Amino acid sequence: MTWDLSQLETLLKQNNDLVVTQEDNCLLIANGDGLDAWLAISGEQIIVESLLFSTNEVKDGAALNEEILKTHMLFPLTTVGISQVAGEEYYTAFGALSSQSKEESVLIEIETLFQNVEAFLDAYSVHLK
Repeated sequence: MTWDLSQLETLLKQNNDLVVTQEDNCLLIANGDGLDAWLAISGEQIIVESLLFSTNEVKDGAALNEEILKTHMLFPLTTVGISQVAGEEYYTAFGALSSQSKEESVLIEIETLFQNVEAFLDAYSVHLK
């Protein structure tokens, strides 16, 4: 089975700890800790992404980037990148999986992303102004 947004929305709404709304071609997912993530289907992949902080908030981008590269393996299933949103660059945490993934895999990916976002914010906060 290949997932579509409405099937994913139905799946995620079964979790009482999540608030899920469909906006355009994405799902906005909010957890009970106040974190948000965007889910989209892109070709054969499901992408889940959450903004961490603006690059303008970082004291020394090179030092943060080096720490991210040295510690990324500590955070399973999630990668940190830089994305442009409304003309501003942000560090983002994201994960990707097949659009044919099992239900359990989709739920694990989203749960792990939220856990890792909290860990990233804690671990990299020393680099923020």
